[in-house]
Amino acid sequence: MGDLKQHSLIKAQERLRDQVGHALRAALIAGQLEPGRVYSAPTLAAELGVSATPVREAMLDLAREGLVEPVRNKGFRVTEVSERDLDQYTELRTLIEVPTIGIVTRIAPRERLEELRPIAEEIVASAREHDLIGYLEADRRFHLTLLGLAGNERLVETVGDLRKRSRLYGLTSLDKAGLLVSSAEEHLELLDLMLSGDAPAAESCMRRHLGHVRSLWADQADQAK
Repeated sequence: MGDLKQHSLIKAQERLRDQVGHALRAALIAGQLEPGRVYSAPTLAAELGVSATPVREAMLDLAREGLVEPVRNKGFRVTEVSERDLDQYTELRTLIEVPTIGIVTRIAPRERLEELRPIAEEIVASAREHDLIGYLEADRRFHLTLLGLAGNERLVETVGDLRKRSRLYGLTSLDKAGLLVSSAEEHLELLDLMLSGDAPAAESCMRRHLGHVRSLWADQADQAK
């Protein structure tokens, strides 16, 4: 019985580590954790209402993903992403996601595509309600689930990693400027095109969507200078 209890505790700790990691990633993408700034595990743990251990473990996971870097005896520094980095990540996503959208449009059953409509609507609703964390989570689920219909798990993992690395620090500014809703509505447009079976149009919409997000970030970054 003792071994089973210990196993249960380990699994619970692993789940908490994943939950903390997800919360920290969302905060990074939304700009709540600022690039270049050092954060200590105890401070973050107090804000999240957990112990420092799962926070340290989650931050080590983020460090392996290149999102933060350890600072000896201080904590973790949020890595900065240059515009060149963002351009390259966007280029990679375009090379992968645009043709994959065409494939999914041709092979995915309509009912599987229709299952994504509530998520697309959730993205729009979150943007209108200024719920950035909700927006990011719904956006992640929509894109990765959609790509998953192509049947290539490694592709989904690769895009998921690119999404983490290409976090947009200007998301809060986009929301305040009222530009996030138009980007959110493109998910419904994409879904409708795919349901119509128009693969070339769906690919064009996906390419425009990725470029739109990148250009909006660049415009907001320039205004902030």
